[in-house]
Amino acid sequence: MKGVIASLAPRARILDIAHDVGPGDVRGAALALEAAARFFPPATVHVAVVDPGVGTSRRAVVVEAAGQVFVGPDNGLLSLAARPPRRVFALDRAQHHLGDVSATFHGRDIFAPVAAKLATGVASRSLGSRADDLVELVLPAVSIARRSVSGVVIHVDRFGNLMTSITAADLRSIAGSRAHGSVVVEVGRRKLSGGLARTYGERPPGTLLALIGSSGRLEIACRDGSAASLLGYRASRALAVRCVVADRD
Repeated sequence: MKGVIASLAPRARILDIAHDVGPGDVRGAALALEAAARFFPPATVHVAVVDPGVGTSRRAVVVEAAGQVFVGPDNGLLSLAARPPRRVFALDRAQHHLGDVSATFHGRDIFAPVAAKLATGVASRSLGSRADDLVELVLPAVSIARRSVSGVVIHVDRFGNLMTSITAADLRSIAGSRAHGSVVVEVGRRKLSGGLARTYGERPPGTLLALIGSSGRLEIACRDGSAASLLGYRASRALAVRCVVADRD
């Protein structure tokens, strides 16, 4: 893919967000793209490829959103980063692809050449037909009550930190600015002591902790260790997380 881009857009600057997303992990890739994209400058072209449906009837798309452009399969991967309002184009004009498109490597043969042309100033509307929709990646719902918010673990990173569906905004809705000092976090049947931490280093080594991570979501971590291993977490099982505003003395 980099070779194609370098050949078609030699002045383009290529930066990597991640190459450690698990095979077929569309959700993990979507979360990584969501976390990173907003820190890139306007008109950045993002190419994301986690594509279990490559070669099938799933569409290849370009999406314009938030002043940036996203290229990839229409399987939910782009939807978290490319929030509405947005414009979607189906990449159905073969003259903008490589001449001999492999059924198993659209990243190289469709997405990379399209991204290169976008980087050289070609308009999205020239590369495909306007589409009315985009496949949305639906994350598990969060339940918010007057004094509590409940969610689930949605992703495990390479450090074993557990990212949850609960956001910082969710916690502010029940605790306001007092979230760090007044929220008790429960993970499965375990209650974490000390409320929310601000940093990983606030707890003793080997201790489970909860904090708002750099993505803006509640994370369950283990100081100098893996929370996933300590809790025996596997992606195939659901793990509930609940935050409750503690009674004040």
